[in-house]
Amino acid sequence: MKNKTYLILIFIILNSSCGKDNLEDIGNDIVSDVPENTITTPCSFNLSDLTADSTIKIDCLLDLNGQTITLPNNVNFEFSGGDIINGKLIFSNGTIDGRLLSSKLEIEGEVRLASPTFKFYAVRWDIVEGNTTSEVALANTAILEKVFFLTKKLEASTFLIDKLDAFFEVTKTTSTATNANWYPTLEAVNIPSNFNLKMTENTHLRIYPGDKHNRKGGAILAVRDAENITVTGGNLYGDRDQRVFSADDNGLEGSHLFYIHSGRNIVVDGVRFQDGSSGTFAIFSFGFSYNPDYNPTQNVTIKNCIIKNSRRMAIALVDGRDITIENNTFIDAGQPSTNTDGGEVGYAINIEPERFRDDNGILKERQKVFDVLIKGNTESGSRGGFLTLTIGQDITVEDNDIGTRVVYSLISGAKIINNRFKAIDTASDSWAIFAAGSGETVFNNEIANNIIEGYSAGIIVGTIDAFVHDNTITNCEAGIQLSKATKSRIYANTITVEKNGIQATNTNNDDIEIKDNTIISSSGFLVYFARMNNNEEHKNQEVVFDNNFFYGSRALTFSNVNGITFKNNLVEGGLEIGSAKHIEVTNNTIKPKDRSGLRLFDTHLNTVITNNNIYLPTGGKRYLCIENNSTTPNEVYLSDNACN
Repeated sequence: MKNKTYLILIFIILNSSCGKDNLEDIGNDIVSDVPENTITTPCSFNLSDLTADSTIKIDCLLDLNGQTITLPNNVNFEFSGGDIINGKLIFSNGTIDGRLLSSKLEIEGEVRLASPTFKFYAVRWDIVEGNTTSEVALANTAILEKVFFLTKKLEASTFLIDKLDAFFEVTKTTSTATNANWYPTLEAVNIPSNFNLKMTENTHLRIYPGDKHNRKGGAILAVRDAENITVTGGNLYGDRDQRVFSADDNGLEGSHLFYIHSGRNIVVDGVRFQDGSSGTFAIFSFGFSYNPDYNPTQNVTIKNCIIKNSRRMAIALVDGRDITIENNTFIDAGQPSTNTDGGEVGYAINIEPERFRDDNGILKERQKVFDVLIKGNTESGSRGGFLTLTIGQDITVEDNDIGTRVVYSLISGAKIINNRFKAIDTASDSWAIFAAGSGETVFNNEIANNIIEGYSAGIIVGTIDAFVHDNTITNCEAGIQLSKATKSRIYANTITVEKNGIQATNTNNDDIEIKDNTIISSSGFLVYFARMNNNEEHKNQEVVFDNNFFYGSRALTFSNVNGITFKNNLVEGGLEIGSAKHIEVTNNTIKPKDRSGLRLFDTHLNTVITNNNIYLPTGGKRYLCIENNSTTPNEVYLSDNACN
């Protein structure tokens, strides 16, 4: 009968290690859901007779009957299908096979595992699986964390979990101290330093739902002031559709699934996350950056994960450096569910450290985020968008497939490069990239080599010191929109749109250079500037168009604007200027079709039009090379323009 049992176990193990693509990374480390302790024959020997340097093969059931046994030096326990129960062993420089550990055996002293890889079986540690009570789920939390730290103390470096489906209560204060505070990262299942947690597709960790009596958040797993940790595989579930939210919830209630709280050298790889009721990841640090006790999170990688249906946001990064978010899939962040709305924020990734100005006006950063790489991710369905970069330094967003939007504001050194934006569903009603924010902390930001398709507007520039170049914008209503932008360069973009190629309306812009772009419009204005720089404080502001190529039948229109230099451009269509101040049009080639090459209308002030090469319109005799209907002709200076 024993041999038959072993054959069944071999069959299970072999079949567990093949056939499932997402299990192949675990390889031979995959464990069966059936413990290997199958022999129940009582042992015939007595541990009291052991001598130093002994090795005992456990091929029977050793019942210690409640005894505490102090072992001689260098005693080693090997596993051979048996078990040790109901007692305590005190070691002196010995080893034990991890398959002999369970809740029924206590061990102390100088002892280590025979192998650094530990295989976890829920049934051997009294974890209760399936639907349960808060009290049982709280016990599950304590048990799993206890086994993590026990095996780590025994020098385990890899902790394997295969079949497990259990709830974990993380919202209750477990400290017995008087008036103890609740610390969310402390009450999660903490992972020790120098530890490799491997799970499979059969591993399901679930947060126990919050109720009307307990509004606290929490997370299933936490890294708390720990380092050199890898978490691979498995499934973590939040309580979005089970939690009871308060009637006056302001969008902040709920739990996360994974905390990284002053973690160093952390990798989360290939985990599937779903239904976080406040979010999925929260990444932050102990202390404030300007204090000596500051303990920053650093060198964190989140890769190859699936993060689905997070309320509020999927990743909240508020303090950390050297962070990589790579090759993940983000689905439906911040969308409403059957139980609740989507909460506040609504972005898949939110980078938002806290800072303030003191009484002397000095900027103080409580939290800092810098040196972040967001690369190779796929996103769709986020209510707010894929990414909001609120505050931070040196953040690169590269080679992502994005179905919604990206926005940045009070940051420096940001690079949004080589991404593919394709609007999915309602994202088509909005913009793809919004560069916002001004002030001393906003500089050296770049938007380059992105492919943008299907939005209401491709790129909105409403910031300082933006470098927007070599982007391809197609099938959008508008290409690039300028709104309160300063010191920005718009270079070498290719824009093919239905309506306006470049537009600015009801706004002001200054020190803008639009150069070497190619703009094609099927039915709209190649350039449409209206009501710009008209207030007294904006009278010296300027936008320069230089060496651009405009292809389309409609005109470029500057109406009720101030401070435009238009030079060295090629225009197919026409150019219209009216109610304009301080305009210079020089050295352009204009090839009109069904309109005049250059049409002046309404009033002008200091308008200079020189050295342009204008072709005769092809649409009929009623059109002119220059149609001057200015009501202030003395303010228009025309010189050396050719009409071919």
